Amino acid sequence: MSEITQTLNARRLLCPMPLIRTQNAIKKLQFGEILEVICTDPGTEYDIPTWCRMYEHKLLLQEQRETVDEMVEYCFVIEKGNKEAE
Repeated sequence: MSEITQTLNARRLLCPMPLIRTQNAIKKLQFGEILEVICTDPGTEYDIPTWCRMYEHKLLLQEQRETVDEMVEYCFVIEKGNKEAE
C-alpha cells in the first residue's frame, strides 16, 4: 500500500459529518494520493465505501478496531480517483 498523504480524524462525528469531511478532504488531494479516515459512527461502514464507488475512489482498506476505552473505530484508507465529487 502507498504512503498515507493525510489523516482525517472524524471520531465522535455523526452522520452526515464524517462523509462531508471525507469529501472535503479528498477534494484537496491530487489524483493517486491517499487519505486515511478514522470514524466512530457505525453508519460510515456503509456510507464511505458507497461514496468511494460512486466517485471512483479506490478503497484500499476498511477495518473495524476496538480502542482502549472499548469504543469501536472504523478506519478507511482511500486513494483519490479521477472523478470529482459535485
